[in-house]
Amino acid sequence: MSSADVPQPSAHSPQELKAAVKAFKKKLKLTRLDDQSRIGVGPMSSGRESGIVGIAPPDKYPQSVWDELERQGKLRKIEAGLYEMVQQPPQGGKR
Repeated sequence: MSSADVPQPSAHSPQELKAAVKAFKKKLKLTRLDDQSRIGVGPMSSGRESGIVGIAPPDKYPQSVWDELERQGKLRKIEAGLYEMVQQPPQGGKR
């Protein structure tokens, strides 16, 4: 097996990665809400969905954190510097 096939250990703690995902989700949610509340959408209308699917990640964490989350499949790079959340399948669950 080549060294490219062996998963590299993360240089970041699971807590740091979890906090980064939480910060990313919060920024994405606030960006979408801001987009939906634009002038031109009346308060009595049904509103509209935001077209925002990706954002630049929060500056609080280094680029290596976002690269690691992309490697783990939690984020997907969609453009230079923009990421989107990857839909995770439901875990376990009762039927």
